[in-house]
Amino acid sequence: MVRILLDRISRRGDDGVWIFREPEENLLGRAGELESLAEGLSGEALFGRYPLYGLPFAIKDNIDWEDRPTTAACPEYAYVPEKTAPTVERLLHAGAILMGKTNLDQFATGLVGVRSPYGVPRNPFDERYIPGGSSSGSAVAVSAGLVSFALGTDTAGSGRVPAGFNNIVGLKPTRGLVSMSGVVPACRSLDCVSVFALTVPDALEALRVMAEEDEADPFSRPVPPEWKEKPPADLAGGIWVGVPCKDQQEFFGNEDAAELFNSAIDRLRMMGMGVVEIDYTFFHETARLVYEGPWMAERYSAIQEFFDAKPEALHPVTRKLIAKGRGYSASDAFEGIYRLEGLKKITGKTWNDIDMLVVPTTGTVYSIAEVESDPIALNNHLSFYTNFMNLLDLCGLAVPNGFYANGLPAGVTFIAPALQESGLCALGAAFQRESGLNLGATPHPITAE
Repeated sequence: MVRILLDRISRRGDDGVWIFREPEENLLGRAGELESLAEGLSGEALFGRYPLYGLPFAIKDNIDWEDRPTTAACPEYAYVPEKTAPTVERLLHAGAILMGKTNLDQFATGLVGVRSPYGVPRNPFDERYIPGGSSSGSAVAVSAGLVSFALGTDTAGSGRVPAGFNNIVGLKPTRGLVSMSGVVPACRSLDCVSVFALTVPDALEALRVMAEEDEADPFSRPVPPEWKEKPPADLAGGIWVGVPCKDQQEFFGNEDAAELFNSAIDRLRMMGMGVVEIDYTFFHETARLVYEGPWMAERYSAIQEFFDAKPEALHPVTRKLIAKGRGYSASDAFEGIYRLEGLKKITGKTWNDIDMLVVPTTGTVYSIAEVESDPIALNNHLSFYTNFMNLLDLCGLAVPNGFYANGLPAGVTFIAPALQESGLCALGAAFQRESGLNLGATPHPITAE
């Protein structure tokens, strides 16, 4: 398997996916080590001890891997960590094979996937179009069949938008469920590690391996014992799914996107789900706080020393955005916190009427040329349905939904309150099966089970 994947990676050439690739001899050594561990073990015993046995994966290059450089897509920022992030350690202990580290929007700032000196990861459906960010390389690696799953990070949509643009699954867990130790922060109070996979059960399995409280991470939270053992939710009784009111939906002139979202709602009804319109106004107001409020000061704080010493080392767009953080006062921060608490109360009432919320993963998609001509405004368009989630302590699951007329994929995102990943994944898996779409950019259709 390792040799097949290395050949597949080689045949793709310089596709912008990787910042660091593990040497072939190390990968083959890891494969041999796993094969020796399997000797004398039955299948049940093997996977009981190593639930991710032999699965190849990749990690976004803002996550530490011992003795390999972490760059956050900024060469001058690079350092070589002495320890592997505990989240990655758990995957390795479960038997997975780490193939390398992937490209990203620099310092995980952006939803487009083009803000990197290491190139633009090639969208496997049309290289003229953006791959989505900031976890661009991880999403493309999964879609192209280079790994079975990959880690991204998700502060404001970076683990969902690339999933939508690559016809794959993006699972953004409850904030604090997975340790952020050994991860370069973007906005520390909002950051979380996310999972890309071809199917929902694969993403959930990786998440269950990673989820564990970490005393070294002040934002880590306890993992309820029943969370890990909880079986997929039963959909037989039907679920009430909220959708933004028609006049509050935004597709930025993309009629295909509107039709695809309507088809998703029709599919949910056919699956026996109840659908109810909700007021999206205050979710959108919350979303705007991330890039139009004092949380930008937290982004600046995350790399303040490096930024002040070497501002010229940053991508021009990234530099412009993070510099905004210097303009906020402590008073602004408290005003933002007060407004957020009010928005939590208002939006929290929505969950009295629905079990989950469904939104387009993005309202549209853009070409690389379009984004380069208007990098900030078009990036903001992509955040219309994403930015509010970590501020409101929600979990989300992006799943494939269909294709635009131009052949590019589009997705929807299911959203629920904290620690409701089981229900999200049950609905998301059923929805993906009903879609009948191929897995990522591969020729393989999803199976019925």
